[in-house]
Amino acid sequence: MTFLDKALSSDFFNASLLTFELTVLSMALGVAGGVLLALVKGGPLAPLRWLADGYIWLFRGTPVLLQLIFIFNVLPLWGLNFSPFVCAVIALSLNEVAYMAEIVRGGLLGVDRGQRTAARMLGLSETKILRWVVLPQAARLILPPTGNQFIGMLKTSALASVVSVQDLMLTAQRQAAADFDYAGSLGAAALHYLVLTTVFTLAVRQIERRLDVTRRAAGRRAKAPVAPVTTAAVDPAAR
Repeated sequence: MTFLDKALSSDFFNASLLTFELTVLSMALGVAGGVLLALVKGGPLAPLRWLADGYIWLFRGTPVLLQLIFIFNVLPLWGLNFSPFVCAVIALSLNEVAYMAEIVRGGLLGVDRGQRTAARMLGLSETKILRWVVLPQAARLILPPTGNQFIGMLKTSALASVVSVQDLMLTAQRQAAADFDYAGSLGAAALHYLVLTTVFTLAVRQIERRLDVTRRAAGRRAKAPVAPVTTAAVDPAAR
């Protein structure tokens, strides 16, 4: 098989879809968990903040490969049996939570405190302030590094091959072992990775562009002059 035959084969396309699914699921869980952990870390309860700090310290301080092998080999000893794919999702998402928590926390701290103060003066609850005032503004700060994390997750997902997840990396390894064409097999996998990375990058840029357009439109509305109220509009005698 030539390089092009391998790149266009159903085996590599199926592996590419599995890699995409693994990346999206792990990243979605990582973002959701990161937001929750960031809120806990910025909350008023010291014990919960300590637990959040401990979680981040543990998962940022140990390799993803170690975490993946631990979950795959140790959880069955505790009676928790999952498929290799689920084990990979668990490991990758738990690791991503630690990184996304710091990214989200930085975005929340980047929102001017005056926004919260103004919202409180309007009578909004803390939950509504977070939902309608802080998070939308923090999203512009959070999105660019989140896009980088997405691309990083795509490449990190190749580690799932060590627990027999039939992703692009394992497919390339098995194909190369079958025909000894390592250049063609790894090149086909690299091509699929580049396509997925390009799709993710363009999607993030499009979202950033939309957020920027929305921000500029809101700024123009805020700066628009207010038309003066004339006497004729309020004085019945002037009609």
